Parts: sequence; structure tokens; C-alpha cells
Amino acid sequence: MLEIQVYNYSKVFSNRLVGTFSMVLQKVAQEGHLQLTDTLIDENNTSIKTSVSVEIRYQPMEGTVGSWSEGEFLDVPDDRDGVFTFETDSLLSSHGSGLFLSYRAGKGVFSAMKLSKIRSPREDHRRDEPAVLDMMDDLDRKAMRIAGSLEPDTVSLASVTAVTTNVSNKRSKPDIKMEPGSGRPVDYQVGELSFSQVRQIYINPVVFIQVGNHKRHTATQESTNCPYYNEYFVFDFHVPPDVMFDKIIKLSVIHSKNLLRSGTLVGSFKMDVGTVYSQAEHQFYHKWAMLSDPDDITAGCKGYLKCDIAVVGKGDNIKTPHKANETEEDEIEGNLLLPEGFPTERQWARYYVKIHRAEGLPKMNTRIMANVKKALIGENRDLVDPYVQVQFAGQKGKTSVQKSSYEPIWNEQVVFTELFPPLCKRIKVQIRDSDKVNNVAIGTHFIDLRKISNDGDKGFLPTLGPAWVNMYGSTRQYSLIDEHQDLNDGLGEGVSFRARLLLSVAVEILDTTSPELTCSTEVQSEPISNISESATGKVEEFFLFGSFLEATMIDRKIGDKPINFEITIGNYGNQIDGISNRPSPKKKKKDGESEEEENELIQNSSEEEGEEEGDLTSVSTTPPMRPVITDRNYFHLPYFEKKPCVYIKSWWQDQRRRLYNSNMMDKIADKLEEGLNDVQEIIKTEKAFPERRLRGVLEELSVGCSRFVTLANKDINQAGRTKLDRERLKTCMREMDSMGQQAKQIRTQVKKNSVKDKLKLAQNFLQRLRFLADEPQHSIPDVFVWMMSNNKRIAYARIPSKDLLYSIVDEETGKDCGKVKAVFLKLPGKKGFGPAGWTVQAKLELYLWLGLNKQKKDFLNGLPNGFEEVKASKSAPSLQSVPPVTLVYNMKQVFQLRAHMYQARSLFAADNSGLSDPFARVFFSTHSQVTEILNETLCPTWDQLLVFDDVELFGEASELRDDPPIIVIEFYDQDTGKAEFIGRTFAKPTIKMCDEHYGPPRFPPQLEYYQIYRGHCTAGELLAAFELLQIGQGGRAELPPIETCTDSERGPIVPVPLGIRPVLSRYRIEVLFWGLRDLKRINLAQVDRPRVDIECAGRGVQSTLIQNYKKNPNFSTLVKWFEVDLPENELLHPPLNIRVVDCRAFGRYILVGSHAVTSLRRFIYSAPDKSSNHWATAGDVILNMDDTSVRKMDTVVKLDAESKDKKKKKKKKGVAEEEEEPDESVLDWWSKYFASIETLKELKPDDLLLKGPKLKDKSKDKRFTKDKKKGKEAADGAEKRPVKLRVDELMVYNKELESEYGDFEDWLHTFNLYRGKAGDDDEHAQDEDRIVGRFKGSLCMYKLPLSEEITREAGYDPNMGMFQSIPHNDPIKVLVRVYVVRATDLHPADINGKADPYVVIKLGKSEIKDKENYISKQLNPVFGKSFDIEATFPMESMLTVSVYDWDLVGTDDLIGETKIDLENRFYSKYRATCGISSHYSLHGYNIWRDPMKPSQILVRLCKEGKMEPPQYGPGGTVQVGGRVFQAPTEIEDENGLKKQTEEHLALTVLNHWEEIPRVGCKLVPEHVETRALLNPDKPGIEQGRIEMWVDMFPMDSPAPGPALDISPRKPKRYELRVIIWNTDEVILEDDDFFTGEKSSDIFVRGWLKGQQEDKQDTDVHYHSLTGEGNFNWRFVFPFDYLMAEEKIVISKKESMFSWDETEYKIPPRLTLQVWDADHFSVLMSPPRFPRGAKTAKQCTLDMVKKEQELPTISIFKQKRVKGWWPFVARDENDDMELTGKVEAELHLVTAEEAEKSPVGLGRNEPDPLEKPNRPDTSLMWFLGPLKSIGYFIWHNYHWLILKVLGVVLLLLMLGLFLYSLPGYLVKKMLGA
Repeated sequence: MLEIQVYNYSKVFSNRLVGTFSMVLQKVAQEGHLQLTDTLIDENNTSIKTSVSVEIRYQPMEGTVGSWSEGEFLDVPDDRDGVFTFETDSLLSSHGSGLFLSYRAGKGVFSAMKLSKIRSPREDHRRDEPAVLDMMDDLDRKAMRIAGSLEPDTVSLASVTAVTTNVSNKRSKPDIKMEPGSGRPVDYQVGELSFSQVRQIYINPVVFIQVGNHKRHTATQESTNCPYYNEYFVFDFHVPPDVMFDKIIKLSVIHSKNLLRSGTLVGSFKMDVGTVYSQAEHQFYHKWAMLSDPDDITAGCKGYLKCDIAVVGKGDNIKTPHKANETEEDEIEGNLLLPEGFPTERQWARYYVKIHRAEGLPKMNTRIMANVKKALIGENRDLVDPYVQVQFAGQKGKTSVQKSSYEPIWNEQVVFTELFPPLCKRIKVQIRDSDKVNNVAIGTHFIDLRKISNDGDKGFLPTLGPAWVNMYGSTRQYSLIDEHQDLNDGLGEGVSFRARLLLSVAVEILDTTSPELTCSTEVQSEPISNISESATGKVEEFFLFGSFLEATMIDRKIGDKPINFEITIGNYGNQIDGISNRPSPKKKKKDGESEEEENELIQNSSEEEGEEEGDLTSVSTTPPMRPVITDRNYFHLPYFEKKPCVYIKSWWQDQRRRLYNSNMMDKIADKLEEGLNDVQEIIKTEKAFPERRLRGVLEELSVGCSRFVTLANKDINQAGRTKLDRERLKTCMREMDSMGQQAKQIRTQVKKNSVKDKLKLAQNFLQRLRFLADEPQHSIPDVFVWMMSNNKRIAYARIPSKDLLYSIVDEETGKDCGKVKAVFLKLPGKKGFGPAGWTVQAKLELYLWLGLNKQKKDFLNGLPNGFEEVKASKSAPSLQSVPPVTLVYNMKQVFQLRAHMYQARSLFAADNSGLSDPFARVFFSTHSQVTEILNETLCPTWDQLLVFDDVELFGEASELRDDPPIIVIEFYDQDTGKAEFIGRTFAKPTIKMCDEHYGPPRFPPQLEYYQIYRGHCTAGELLAAFELLQIGQGGRAELPPIETCTDSERGPIVPVPLGIRPVLSRYRIEVLFWGLRDLKRINLAQVDRPRVDIECAGRGVQSTLIQNYKKNPNFSTLVKWFEVDLPENELLHPPLNIRVVDCRAFGRYILVGSHAVTSLRRFIYSAPDKSSNHWATAGDVILNMDDTSVRKMDTVVKLDAESKDKKKKKKKKGVAEEEEEPDESVLDWWSKYFASIETLKELKPDDLLLKGPKLKDKSKDKRFTKDKKKGKEAADGAEKRPVKLRVDELMVYNKELESEYGDFEDWLHTFNLYRGKAGDDDEHAQDEDRIVGRFKGSLCMYKLPLSEEITREAGYDPNMGMFQSIPHNDPIKVLVRVYVVRATDLHPADINGKADPYVVIKLGKSEIKDKENYISKQLNPVFGKSFDIEATFPMESMLTVSVYDWDLVGTDDLIGETKIDLENRFYSKYRATCGISSHYSLHGYNIWRDPMKPSQILVRLCKEGKMEPPQYGPGGTVQVGGRVFQAPTEIEDENGLKKQTEEHLALTVLNHWEEIPRVGCKLVPEHVETRALLNPDKPGIEQGRIEMWVDMFPMDSPAPGPALDISPRKPKRYELRVIIWNTDEVILEDDDFFTGEKSSDIFVRGWLKGQQEDKQDTDVHYHSLTGEGNFNWRFVFPFDYLMAEEKIVISKKESMFSWDETEYKIPPRLTLQVWDADHFSVLMSPPRFPRGAKTAKQCTLDMVKKEQELPTISIFKQKRVKGWWPFVARDENDDMELTGKVEAELHLVTAEEAEKSPVGLGRNEPDPLEKPNRPDTSLMWFLGPLKSIGYFIWHNYHWLILKVLGVVLLLLMLGLFLYSLPGYLVKKMLGA
């Protein structure tokens, strides 16, 4: 009967029973497994609403019926997901799942587990949860479950996590990483490129670029508001990453005056390097930086600067998008220089950093200085004068200095004004000591703005505190010179607590319109009011307890003196100047401080005296003890049964909630990380059902998230909660909630095929969790453990306090709280770098507990049981609460440890020969043993069992069984002197207690892989198994026997027993020996007669001897084989070693170099699948290539005249304009190149993945649809698109060709041979230098016996084995033709930031230097050259293309070089000798380059693939390999005659060769590849890129035609004639002297961009009163123009000292300005500009504003244009206003036409213009003053005069009327 009771748990009252559930277990016993849901019943046996779901499994004892069947675990498809226990590790389960241990290899796979993140998994206290429904908690059963699904030889692959596969309550995970992470300098290069244009500023602008303290500037451009620089600057740095990313990049535009006066700042832009580095590809490309004026923040945007910025670290390569014809008018708003998601309009904001006070500062001056001062001044004052310095966005602010105070109170704020959101991520806050000599940093803290703000829609502005931040740095030892000063500046991990600072941060967005705003961005510092004591939380008493269970592996250097350990938290417990007592009450009243009382402890230093009112003193150090020898490298402390303890009381503000929330998220993240690693493992080792495990992981995540949401909401009104606490809580709750929902949703979508995508999504969750878990507001400082010898601090460990923090709620407890943790001590600061940092200084088994003093009753609960407490001697026995000083264990268990050391692989090369002499040393508890030394190998197979007898472990047997201590395995290289450290790894043994049976499933244990580490880097893997067997009453006799070895050779060495070593089977390994390349000298002698030895698992084969390496470095016998016994499991295959030896005279052999092939998997031969061999039979006409035929047609069948006209008419649609189709003669190779780049740009990046024909079709179709669109677009692209339609294309790869085709290692592999010690700087840094040559060949391995089919195939050559149809390796002569197109982004080599590049080509002994054709002052030179070299493979097969910088004096510098292995290309099946073009033509720019025609190539390929030759059918079809292709069949020759041909058909097949079954592969198309240029002096950092391609032609076949002409296009000479006829509505700017009349003296100035010095002016139209001006004036501008690139080419000397002219290419732009005294405005006219208006009235501002929508014309097409254009200027608010109109006529003629019909400048001969008809008033005053006055009066007052005249007339009439009225009246009356 099973009964489950559910209680309502209550802290105060007794628990109340909710209900009971009971069931009979008979059914379970039959079924073995049951899952059910049922309601509970209460005491009265009535059912209640609550229901309970249980899943029960029954596992009978050995030998009874009903045991598990094979399939019951993994292969039950219909099983519901929830059944798998290993799938959902629910929050209650107490052990991780056992099946998926995890395995890692090499460096790549560790990315998931960068070692700093190895956090322990969830360890739950089982005790707190009485109703855990997990019946399978016994590990045996767990193992049973595993074993159900594994063959005997499967290996459970473990690595770092192997340490923790069975997690129990008592231990936490060790951290494997030894070396501190940051602080080591790395090379960086900041490239700033092409500050191309600045917009909207009328000045002489120059741009200054500042990165950190380095400053450069561009050339100055004369009076323009749209300068164009195109300059490239590179800044090199060698600093640690943290320092690098905090550097500020500042771009400022300065209006330069002249040499004497410095310029005025127009605007500037700032961002930190980290922002750039965090962008995709580490760069911003072609973005506009918005300039603002730091002195006037109300001014808004002062202009835009277009630039590229890239930050390159080692090994990063920058992918630049192709620079083809950049369209100049790109929109600014959409391309601002801001990271994704930033608002385009950034606002000004104030950043307030409030500094309240600090405490616990170290006494900076040394004792000596203090005594001197005391003697001189006679007083003993605090010796620190602290102030705080804050740095943000390149500005510094500081507080006042508080003279001599250890607890300074500042209450000041530092205010920065900067745009928000800022482009600088961190604020640096530093406490400094003001000193007369030099100010030193006491401690540094960085505030990461991303962590204290949230940019979401429910986000909040950056806010922090008021909160204490803890600062860490060097130890508080006061020597005159502090060797660890760097740590105080924030570099590297601090090794001691320095001080803590109370600060807060706030941000306020400014309203720039308000009048009382101060405009400047200077940093201000101002006082603020004090904050209340409770603001940072209530002060609580905390209790920290630690017990040292074991101290082993103590370095022998320290072993001779007594050693003690000290634990500190903050300054509490610090022996030198710490405090151990509670602060005195009177002090407390004054300023609420809870720290740093200087009780005279230092003077009388007896800790016992501080004991007031029965309060206990802290004991922070263990008693000193002399270490004992373990072996010749390490000592240990004899703690045996007496374990020393320490305890410390400390007082801190109670901010545990922050840490609790952090802990919960960390635990969820750890669990997720472990789960994801499992899934990756399952995928990698190709085990079954990764999707189930992933579903389980997601389920766990969603449960964890919902649990967080319920728990995190507590203690909301606790004292000291800051705004950030509240906002962060909201954010975290929201995020966790949504993450839980998403996880649920994704879980439902996980299918077998979508596992990898969903895994990526889950990894994003992990990053989000880790980011959220990092709490920006500190509370309790970290705990430091120091090992002291002779009162000197030797080594330390730093443990975050949150990991030790205790909570009643289990999820909130720190992961190391109340656990035994293996802690490795390391050297502080810089000492810990490099080799010194790898050796363990000491390994502690340490138990720690931290919590509120009132909760301390539980502090011993986590210790291994079976101890008695020993209190401090003098404390009264009545005090129960006093913690123990030592623990005495009276229980001990005796064990035997068996370490089965099988083999290691890919070890670190520690000797100069490039090999090592490795042995392993195994440490367990206080014992150690060593394997034998194997000489000269990186892959030793020791096959040795090490037995440790009588290992004593303290504690209860059952606990040890669940959780044994870890084993440390260290690897050394045996040298004559001291052994050299190679690496280390950890493992956990499988345990057998004396009452257990030694047998399956747990025993014998499986071999597992363990990753070996050396510092950060991986240094190999160990394959081993460990078992720990308890020795019971009967002594060792009861243990399973060890087979003693009768092996006479190995003497007493015991081999790994049979059940553990892997099952072997027979394999044959065939080796293809091709040749050796580039062997370097060994001991100054050249290698002459080399031989290759191949060895695998003790067997091997030797190549034939190369008789004369210089004459022919290839082997005469190609294939040899050997047979060897290898494990069946592929993952256990030993590495294969390749060694090259040189056979010298007198039988001496010298090792040249070696290579270890770690994984043979890629060389395993799998028989081709016969069923799919011919899947397209000849009968089906598959693949009727319509698309291809269409696109082939358009080149071959030339479009005739009629269709051209139609097309033209379609296009125009009311836009009548001239336009010619591109002429065949105009097209050259460059047209093809640029068209291809255009296509590359149009395709979205994801299309590029679809290699092959699709790519071409896509681009073609796109082009067709474009041409069909009518209207604006067609007209806009009028002269471009049709060209594109007709131009054939080539492939432009923006990377090396090798990367596209797998290094051309399709059958010939290249193995690098290494020699010399491996470098230790980051991974594989120096590997390049260790390469001493290359072995070319291949391997093939297969299980014997081989199936008959293969050997029976036709033409099978038994000598060649699996390597059939391989060409012979006799020397062959080849013509190599290298085409170098251009280079981009070269690294500047000269002081002026430019270079004068030229190309050098080396191949074997021949070298071609193109020095005389260097290109002056260019970083993007276009070479356009081809070079022919004759070479003989294999002797000369490495082609080097270098770019050098030409220097007038001195030697030329190498900018960069690239190396190409031509041999692999030549022999590759991808046919990389000569790229196959997309179309076949006999003449013109697209002429066929290969001497073999497509049809010949096709026949040859068919023959090599053992296929039928192609069959050409009627109607333009061809059949190859069961496929049918179609294409046109006629071709035009030079004379335009058409003839029949099969070449198009053959070419179509070649272009689709990858679709042919069995033999198909993608052939290399006609292409241009982009290769990175590297410089050996700057390893790993790209120095520019070069675009090129190589053709190779064997000399024994027909000679190829002449090389293609790819020389750069020559610009064409043009003359632009501009006639300015009239202007109108020009703004009147002058006030007249006499009459106050507005008028203007107008003239028009014009120039072509880039030729400002050749500007031309019209004559002046004086005193235009209407804004009308008449000129009839002609400008003539000659210029050179590159039609294809649409750029003007200017050559000019940069300065008077320049040696030669520099060539610039700039967009053609005509600038016309209308001038009056100082005021002018501008018109731009690029190659396409809006059509002019017919009349002045129609000419409006819209012509500029709506430029995009209006029809445009190209002056190069329409040679003559006339019309009205507007002049515009920007007003104060940056809006455009119309400032006039000009009627102009532009006429473009070529240089030849200009000679035939010359014209004069101005109105001169020849072809003069008539004089303008200007109104007389425009003459000067004195010529006709009266006339002028009359004109003015009339002009200004004509309406008035007319009105007055009208009124006068009226009045006259009225007067006359009145005058004559009486007369008339009289007459009427008298009737006269």
C-alpha cells in the first residue's frame, strides 16, 4: 500500500493535513510503471477538489521477474513525453539525469561552457520537502535505467560536468579555470574610414578623429558645405579588452581658419569602442554620424558625417560589403551611426552621479611614513586624503578632497551632460588618494548603464541607489610600492576588499527649449543634501562560518614554513587592519556606520579582549600548521580528523532580496546551461532522441520561471529598496514570465528536424538569464580566503557572497551555501598570469555558510555527518550558540581507489621537437600516484591501472557514497630537470560500498573523456575511468580481484582490466602519400631525404624515402596500408600520428615535424548507396531548363533593332529623352565586373547561400522585372539598367575561393607539421610559427573484411585501394596566370595616412615586381594587371601575392600578403584551373578563356567519372548521366555570321554539373575572389583585401589565348559648358544707403566638385532691385570622367613637397552659387539631376525637396539641357528656403568636339554671347541720380502715388461739384 499525505506547511503553527491519497501497489508491480491523477480524500473519507498526479515506477530486485526490457526507455514512440524522467528534471528532483553526461572536444565545443560560467546545478535539500514523489532516488537504479539502453561498449562521455554527474546536497561544483580572465593585453586595430561627407555646414571643414589619446585629422576642404574626404585612418592598440572597450572614439568637425588661428568646433560625435565592437561584424559601415555642439545643447543637429568604423581584435576578420558604385545620395535618417534599436533623434540629458560617503578605506601611507609623520608633526591622523573621480563619455569630474579621513563624507554630485541614450556603456567611479607626489587609485567601480536601465516600452531611465558599491583591489599590505596597483584601477580581478562607496545615479532628459537651461556640456560638481540612514536598508548582523576539511596540493615552494588560512568579508576578519567587533553605540548614533571601528586591536592584537556582554569574538584564521609531503611536487596539511573552523560576525545593510533574486535566476540559468550542453552532446555523439531532452529542458525552464515569479515578489516594502530595485523586479518578472511562456510554446514545436534551431533559441534564453541575474547594486562584499605563510599573503580565492547566502526558501539559497566546495587558490594579480597561474597553489575542501545571525541555528547542517564540536577553550559551556573552533570526526571509512588511465590525446606540445614526454599524476585526498612516462608523443596510451590503498575519508558512509571528493589529474612533460606542467582535469569516481554487488550496470565503470585545461585553454583530453571501493571488515580480500599482469616488458605495471578497456575490431587504414611541401631547415641543415611515418594504436606504415627533396618532393609509391585493432566505438578511436623524419648520413634520423589527426571520423569509408546511384534514368526528361534557355538566349541571340525600339517606347511613357543602348564596343571586362557587384548587392545575403544556378537566375529575373516597371524607376535608371540586362556576369566572392570549396581538399588533404613548443598566449596564437612544413596525402579507413562489390568494379587497381582514379604525381609544367583586380582598405604605410602600393608575385624561384607601376597615395588602388609565370608542380606550388608600399628612400614596406596553394586547386575535382563562364562567346569582352572548349571539358569529365559521353539530340538538347539539358545552338563570330555549335549545350551542362548524380559537384565558375592581406608582424589582423583570380593551364595541352585585358579604364576628357542666362527672385540683402531700399549686387559662381580652385564667376549685376539678374555668361569646365564608375578623376599634388600627383575619384557634381557680398546658396548637379523648369514660375522649392519623385536626366545622355533651377539655403532652423532661381543651359561635349567648335569664356570670342539687357538702374548712383530717384520713388511708392492721384481726382470732382452747386441751384430756382 502506498499512502501520500499532503500538508499545508506553516512556519508558526503545526502543519495542517489537507488530504490523503492511497493506492494498492499490485498494479504497479505488474506493469512496472504507472502514471495517474486522482483526487485526495480528507479525514472523513470524502473526496475534496484537490487532486494529485503521480508517476510510479517499480524496479524489482536482481533476479526477480519483470525486469526492464531494452526498448522500454528510449524507443517507445507512443510514450507520452512526460514519462521520461531524464526528460523533465523537475524542480523537486534531487539528482540531474544520469544518462546524458556530457563530452567535449577541442576548443570549439567549449563555447557553451566558457569556464567562468561553470556554475553548479541545482542542489536541493531533500529534507525540506517531505512529499517528494521521486521514487528512483537510488543511484543504482538510475544506472540501471541508463544501462537499459546502452551496449556494453558505449562510453558515457563526460567532461567538466563529469565532476558533478550525481549531484548531492553536500558538495558544490569545482571551478576548473585557474587563470584570471581579464587584464592581459591584446592587439586591437581601430579602422576609421572615409569620412566621406559632412552635410549642412558652410565652412572650411576638417575632421579630427580621436581614439583614446590618439588623434588624427583629415585634409581641409575649402569653402564648401559638402566636403568629400575618403580618407582612411588606423589606430593600433595593445591593451587589455576592458581598457580598450572603454576608450572613446570622438569625431569632431572643425571649421579651420588658417595657420595662425585655431579653428572653431562645428560639432562632434562620441561613442565608445565597445559599442562598435558589439555590432555585427564589429563595424559600422557607411553610416552618418550626427554632429552636435557640446557648448550649445539647444542648437540641435549641426550636420552629418559619413564614416565607417571598425574595431578588429586578433582573429576577427572584417567583412566589408562590396564597394561598387556607391550611390551618393543615400538617405541620412535611415543610416545614422547608431546601434540597432536606438531612436534616431537622441535628446540631451543630465547624468547625475551622487557621491554620498565612503567607508573602510585602507591606510594608504606605509607604516614607515606614518612614524616619520608622527615624529615630525606629533599627531597620529588618518593618512588618506580621498576624493572621488567619475569618468563618463570621455569627460572627467571629481568631488572635493576630504582631508585625512578613513570615512569621508562628501555629499556632492557630479553632473554630465550627454545625449541619451548614450553611446558609452560604462561610468567609471574611482576613489583616489590625493597626494602631493602622485594621486593613486584606492579602488575602482564600473557602472554598466545597460544593467541599470531598460529601453523597452515599459522601460526606465538609468537609475541606481542610493546603494553601497564594494571596491576590490590589491591587498591591504602597506609596502612602499604596491605591486598590484593595476587591480585598484579596475584591471583584473581584485584580490582584496578596498573600500565601499555610497552613491546613486539618476538621469534627467532635458527640455532644450526652456530658457533657463545652461547650454554647455562641461562637467559640474555641486553639493547635495545628506541622505537618511535607513535609505540603504536596515543594518543587520551577519554570521559567516567556514570549516577547512582538507588542504592539499600546497605548492612545494611554500611547504617549509607553517601555514594558516584567513577568511575575510569586507574588512571584518582582516588580520592587518580589520575589525572584529561591533561598532560602539555612541559611534552608531553619530552616522549610522556599521563598520571599521579601530578598537585598539592592532595595538594589543589579542582577539579575546573584545568580548563584551557574552558576545562572541570572531575567529578569522586557522591555527598555523606545518605541511607534510604528499609527493615531490606538493604538500598537504595534516588535518585528518581535526578540522579547523573560522567564524566572523559582520554588520551590513540587509539587502538580501537582491541576492536572492539573483540566485534564483542563476540557478535556473545553470540548470538550463547544463541541459543545453546535454542536448548538444546528444546531437554531437548522434545518440537517440535529442528532442526529448530539449523538451525536458524547456519544461524545466518554464517551471523555473513561474516559480521565480511567485517567489520574487516578497519583501517589497523592505527598508532601503531603491527605484532600481523596484524597476528591476518589474523587468525581471516580466522577462521571466514571457520567457516561461515562450519556453512552453517552443517546447511544443520541438521536432526531430527542428532541434538545432530551437536549441539556438534556448541559448538566447541563457544569455538573457545571465544578463538579468547580474545585480548592479551590491550589498554584502565578497568573501576572500587567503593562505598565509609566515604572515605573508601567498595565494587567495574569491567567493561571491551571494553564492554563500542562506535563505529559508531553497531556490534562493546560494549555490555554495552549506556545501563542501573544492576551492583552488591562485596567485594574486599579475603573478597569476601565464605558467605561474596554472599551477595550483593549494586545493581546499572548504565548507562555508553565510546568513543572518538570528538564522544561524542551521549553519552546520550541510557538513558531512559524524563530527563533534570543540568550542573555544575559555568560552563558558553554557553558551550553546558559540560556534566550534574545530570539528573532530570520529567516523572514518577506508577505501581503495582504482584509476584506470587508458589514454590521452591532443596534448599540449611541451618540447622543442613539437612533442611531449607525458605522464599523469593522480591526486585523491592526501594521496598521489604517477603513471609511466611515454616518450615523444602527444597521444599517449598508458593503459595502466593505478591503485590507491587505504584512502581514509571522514564522514558517514552513505554520504560519501552519494558524493565522493573529486580526483585531480595533472599532466606533466618529463624533462631532464623539473617536469613541466601540461594541464589538469577533474573527475569523480564511481563508488561501491562494501555491501554492494560489483557488477552491471554500474560496474565495471565506463571509460569517459575528460577535457584537460591549461589556464584558459584546452590542452587535450583524457580517456579514463575511476572507481572507489570501500574496504569492509574483511579487508582487501573482499574487493574484486585485479588481474596481475605477466607482461614481462612492462614489469610491475598493471594494465586496465578487460571489462573496462574498449572492445576492439580489425580495421584497415590506407594512406595516400602524395608529397611534402615547404619543409624548413632543421638545425640549420636543409631536409634532403625525408620520409613519413604513420602510426595509429601501435601499428603503422612508412612511406618510401624521397631521394632528393629539392628535385622532386613527391613520393614514388602512392598508396600503402596497414591493419590495426581499434575500438568499435568511433568516439574512442585513438589519434593517428603523422611524423616526418629526415634520413641523414650514417643512419641518423632527425624528426622534422609531426601532426596528430585527432578524429579519424572524416576518413572512414562508407560504401556508396547503390539504390540511389542512378536515380534519374535516361527515360525521364527531367529538368527542362526553361529559365536557363531564356537567359542563355538573351546573350546569344542579339536583340534586333525592332525590339530595341519597342523597349525604348515602353520606357519613355511621356518622358521623351535621348538614350542609346550600350554599344558592344563600350563594354569591357570592367562592365562585367561592376554588373556582377551590382547583382551581389541586390541579392539578399541569404540568397548567397544558394550556390549554383539559382543565384544567377535570381539576379537575372530580378533584372527582367525591373526593366518591365514603367515610369520613374525606368527613367531613373535609364542609362544603367539596360547595360545590366546585356552584360554577362562573373561570380564575385567576398572571401577566399578555398572557403567556398572546402579548401579544395576533396581528395588531397594538407596536414600541417608542427615542431617546437606550443605557445601559451591565447589559443593557437603561435601555432603559425611552429609549422615546419606540410604533408599532402589522405587517409581512408574501413572495417575488414570489405564487401566484394568495390573490388569487382571495372578498372579497379588493387594497388590503389580506395584511391582509384587519382592522377599521377609526376612533376608537371604549368602556366600560371594571375589577375590582380584591385585592393581595398589597405593599412596605411606612410605618415600621411596613405600608401603607395604595388604588387609583387612570387612562385617558387620566380618573382615579378611591379614596382614602376606603383599607385600614388591610394588605400584602394585599382591595379588591373595580369602576370604570367611558368611553374613546375610540385616544386613550385605556393603562390604569394603581396602588396608593398613604395618609398622614395629606404626599403619598401610590406603591407600584406596572401598565399594560395595552387596544387590543390589544380588537382581538385571542382576544376579550379580556369573558371567556367556563364556564356560562351568567341570575341568581345566575354571571350572564352580556356584552351579547351566546353564540349571538350564535358567529354573529359564524363570519362573521368566513368560515364557515357554526352549525347547531343535534335532541337538543342543534350543528355548527360540521365539528365537532359536545353540551350541555343548557334553562335555569332566576329563578322556577325551565325554558325551551328554545341558549345552552349555543353556549357549549360557544366554550369549545372552539380546536378549530375554520383559524380556531380559544383565546378568553379568564372570569378573574382577577395583575399585578406596579412602581415607576419601583426598576426591575425587583416591589413586590407585584394581582389584577384588565378588561371592555370598545363603546358602539355594547347596554349591558351592572350590574357584578358583588365587594365583600369582610362577616364575620358569632357568639357562642360554652362551658360548662365538669367537669375530671378534672388533674396535682396543690402539696405540702400539713401532710401533704405533693398537691393542686391548679384553674381553667380560655379565649379566642379574637387576643383574648387578653378571656380569661375560671372560679372556683377549691380543693384538688382527685383532679384532679377541678366548675365549671358559662359563657364567652361574641362574634366576627366570615368563613364562606368560615374566618377570624375582628378590628379593633383597634395602639397608642394609631394613627389608625385595623387589621383582622386569623386562623384561629378556641379555647384552653382549665387552671391551677394557674403550670402550665397547652392545648387547641386550630380550625373542625374531633376529636369529644369520651363519658366521661372514653375521653378519651386519642391524641385529640391521632392528630388526623388521627379523625372531626372543625365547630362551624359542628353548632351544639352536648358531650364530654371532653384537656389536653396538652410535657415537657422535647418529648413530649406528658396533664395533664388537661375536660368542656365548646360552643354556637355567631348574633348574632340570641343576642339572642333571652341567657345570663349564669359562673353568672349569665339562664339560670343550678346550683352545682357540690364535695366539702367543697375548703373551707379552718380550716373543718373534723378533718374534713379525717380525710379526708386516710382518703384517703391507706385501704388501709393496711384491711390493719391485717384483720391485727388475724386476730391477735385467733389470740390468742383460743391463749387458749382449753388450756381446751378440758383439757376434752377430762378428758372433761368
